Amino acid sequence: MIEFYPEGRLIDSSENRSYMQNPSGLVEAYSSGKILEARAIICDSSHNLIVDLGCMKGIIPREEGAIGIKEGTVRDIAVISKVNRAVSFVVTDFTKNDSGEDIAVLSRRKAQEICMEKYINNLSPGDIIPARVTHMENFGVFADIGCGVVSFLPIDTLSISRISHPKERFHIGMDIKAVVKYLDGGRVHLTHKELLGTWEENADLFSIGETVSGIVRSVEDYGVFVELTPNLAGLAEPYPEATEGQQVSVYIKNIVPDKMKIKLVIIDTFESMNTQTKLKYFYKGKHMDNFLYSPEKSSKVIETHFEPCVCHS
Repeated sequence: MIEFYPEGRLIDSSENRSYMQNPSGLVEAYSSGKILEARAIICDSSHNLIVDLGCMKGIIPREEGAIGIKEGTVRDIAVISKVNRAVSFVVTDFTKNDSGEDIAVLSRRKAQEICMEKYINNLSPGDIIPARVTHMENFGVFADIGCGVVSFLPIDTLSISRISHPKERFHIGMDIKAVVKYLDGGRVHLTHKELLGTWEENADLFSIGETVSGIVRSVEDYGVFVELTPNLAGLAEPYPEATEGQQVSVYIKNIVPDKMKIKLVIIDTFESMNTQTKLKYFYKGKHMDNFLYSPEKSSKVIETHFEPCVCHS
């Protein structure tokens, strides 16, 4: 059972709130080493985070803001960017401020170290875990996999259907599932497309003769590639008005499983519409050893093996 989650998942839980109703609850959390969550409200000039605990204020000293801050391997933006966001922490001490008010001393770094030791370091390739998108670049997505520990999903692992930017698939703060691809030196590398269904599972959602919506992902001289689902695209006949990113209505002319082809005809194009396709997770398990995307009768094999890996230090 997973006990560690991306930041923001625990903040509104009844258990989390109960610890912060009064100082005695925080003392109990201090004694037990319980990981809690609250919202960071200020990052001061020394890059200490001030946290609203409800019954009192808390402070996360700069070097306790994240694993790697003290060592200089993580930049201070990892702390500054947490203002107005939920942060995980353990209570490490109590003190008073200049006005004599009680202050709880907190450590986000310690919460991350506990998460690494008890959860992340015990993951194996093929494990399916919750994650929350924290930021995106042209080349991929960074996602929190527990207590603010960030992992990476390259853009080509997000779906079978190719996209030009992760924003076409995800948005910041989005809760997703991901598969552990491999571990390397304490870093977890993730993939996502294996959860979005096989070619046949996606093709079974459609029938020859239907007219359905899709998104233009690529325009070539010989035709237009249209995404029907994140893991299924078809080739439409050339359509001069089609441009990448457009939403279109397409007529399904034929479905050919042995060649993994769907033949389409574009009926119409539409501008200024949402081109982010809703995700459907076909795989419901907690672990997979292998993912075979292509139909068994297909001459082309698209497959992912999740092999136990030798982790490098």
